[in-house]
Formats: sequence, structure tokens, C-alpha cells
Amino acid sequence: MIIAIDFDGTVVEHEYPDIGAQVPHARRVIKRLAERNHKLILYTMRSGDELNDAVRYIKTVIEIDLYGVNANPQQSEWTDSPKVYAEVYIDDAALGCPLIYPINKRPFVDWLKVEEQLIYRNIL
Repeated sequence: MIIAIDFDGTVVEHEYPDIGAQVPHARRVIKRLAERNHKLILYTMRSGDELNDAVRYIKTVIEIDLYGVNANPQQSEWTDSPKVYAEVYIDDAALGCPLIYPINKRPFVDWLKVEEQLIYRNIL
């Protein structure tokens, strides 16, 4: 399955252009997805050096290889659309994505609840 995962507010807390603290359980659940051979695409508004920082973070801290970065590598074979094709999108801005609302901070993804949804849908 192809899964697009946002970065700020999803993998790490919002601190753009810096990289915030890792969102609880993000690494563990993302690694589980990778271990199940899902194709993971980093799907972020970051660009330039900030994008490179996010890609490096995924590689060195989350310790997975990405299938794509802001693009689905096979998509150009069947469409010219710039929208990244995935079967699942995990993004703090997505309607219905479970969030944690810390005091005096922006909300971020609740990975325990995301994990429950992934299990329920037989993705994990």
C-alpha cells in the first residue's frame, strides 16, 4: 500500500523551519508500516534545505527508506497530475485525523489512535 505521511505536526511537533520534538509513537508506527513493506512517501510543504533536513531526519532518526519525497515515483507513468497519489494520507491537517491538543502548542497526530485505525483496516 502507498502511504503519504506529512512531517510537521505528524512526525515531529510544529517548529518550522526547525525540526520539533518527535511526536509520541510516530517512529514506532512508521517503522511498523515500513516493516510491512508499505511504500511510504514523505508528503510535506517543506522545500530546499528544510526539506533536506526532514528527509535526513526520516532516514537517520526514524530509520526507514522512503519510497518517495513529495512525489509518487510511479505516478508519471499514468498521469501528469502534480497531486501525490497515495492510498492513505496521514496528516495533522487532514479532516478526521486523530490529534493531541497540548496546552499552548499546535496540535499533532495521535499515533496510538492512528495505529488503531491502521489495525482495524488491516494495514498493520
